[in-house]
Amino acid sequence: MIIRSAELEAVTVRPDQWPKTMLPEFAFLGRSNVGKSTLLNRLLNRKQLARVSSQPGKTRQINFYLINGSFRFVDLPGYGYAAVSKQERERFAVMIDRYLNQRECLRRVFHLIDIRHEPTKDDVAVHAALLELGVPVSVVATKADKIGRSHISKHVKVIREALRTSVDIWPVSAEKRTGLEALWAVMEGDLAESGASNAPGESPDPAIPFTAADQEERRT
Repeated sequence: MIIRSAELEAVTVRPDQWPKTMLPEFAFLGRSNVGKSTLLNRLLNRKQLARVSSQPGKTRQINFYLINGSFRFVDLPGYGYAAVSKQERERFAVMIDRYLNQRECLRRVFHLIDIRHEPTKDDVAVHAALLELGVPVSVVATKADKIGRSHISKHVKVIREALRTSVDIWPVSAEKRTGLEALWAVMEGDLAESGASNAPGESPDPAIPFTAADQEERRT
């Protein structure tokens, strides 16, 4: 995917503020401090389009990024940050729930999980809810550079068992820029199905995901 343009299109807290044009959208959701902003910047080859902060829980609204004028990335608020008040967490939950259940142009949700740790109760609950949406879901196992390559398959297996999921799990490292081409291949496939992809350039060869059936023992 060649990124010709990427811009912050809208910062919203209510459905009436969402962009009106129904372009395909890819939503990114995960716990605070899972590396979401860094991943978005690396995918788009931008340094600070999505603001990266040392303080978790910085995203407190839904950010819509317009890519190549033809589709969007949607940055949803992080969950599970204890320093945020209970009232604020509940507000985030309502905001996220409205978007996921009401946005008709949502094509896929990327659920970000830190590969270094077993998914939390929040991760498990959120993933179960995502699987009920009727929208494709992929798990992105972030910060894969923080563990040895020989341990990746073991950590992916822990994530899969904790989430009780059969969806593809993609180990990535935003810092090392590894695994990003696999995510783009997934999105390009979704865009092709919707007839919405008009970005020039050759698609990368799709990487093989860690699937439930045959990828648990894959060595990377």
